[in-house]
Amino acid sequence: MLLAIDVGNTYTSIGVYRDDVLEGNWRISTTGERTSDEIGMFLLSVLRHAGIGPGEIKAVIMCSVVPPATHPIINAVKKYFELDPILVGPGIKTGINIKYENPREVGADKIVNAVGALRLYGGPVIIVDFGTATTFCAVSRKGDYLGGIICPGIRISAEALFEKASMLPRIEIAKPKHIIGRTTVSSMQSGIFYGFVGQVDYIVRLMKSEMAMEGIKVIATGGMAGLIASESREIDEVNAFLTLEGLKAIYEMNSNT
Repeated sequence: MLLAIDVGNTYTSIGVYRDDVLEGNWRISTTGERTSDEIGMFLLSVLRHAGIGPGEIKAVIMCSVVPPATHPIINAVKKYFELDPILVGPGIKTGINIKYENPREVGADKIVNAVGALRLYGGPVIIVDFGTATTFCAVSRKGDYLGGIICPGIRISAEALFEKASMLPRIEIAKPKHIIGRTTVSSMQSGIFYGFVGQVDYIVRLMKSEMAMEGIKVIATGGMAGLIASESREIDEVNAFLTLEGLKAIYEMNSNT
């Protein structure tokens, strides 16, 4: 079985694959404060709850955009599973040709998403990831990572309204019944929800125009993907496990080398 770990800025996603089947998945908050023992015991606990013994894990692959949280996880895997995890980064085969001026600036999660999208949907593809930031990535049919866009995420935008405007409350992010709000809360919900729907659709249309390619698919992932996709005219499909699927694909590319 393969253990896949995606360390994001806000949450860490964990998945276990038996061949091509995702048998279990979990999500915890990302922090650099946990010790390797705390992480190891957590992993053993959730695997045990799923009926999976530590000896069944034969390989571990991970990507991370949070360096302080990376090494405790690596040490936990070494101590509790007696395995050396594959960390996605320079020297790892991905099949992606990065066209950034400085390829090292591209987050590992973006490359992993690109691999997963190409494996599952083919190219050309635009990936919209609703995480701490909302990111857009353009990938050609041949696997060229053409570049992307980084915007403030939905949750941090809503939090900024609450923190910087003394009269505005903290709100639940949801689709309001009407575009024109009749309360402060519904007005804020309308602004956040429809504002991001409009942002996504407009940016995607501009990306498609600049890419000038036929048959571009738009795949959304991340915590708010389903909510925004419910109103978006440009998002073709939502895949909550795109990053985990990408990690599995990269493991398969590198396990035979």
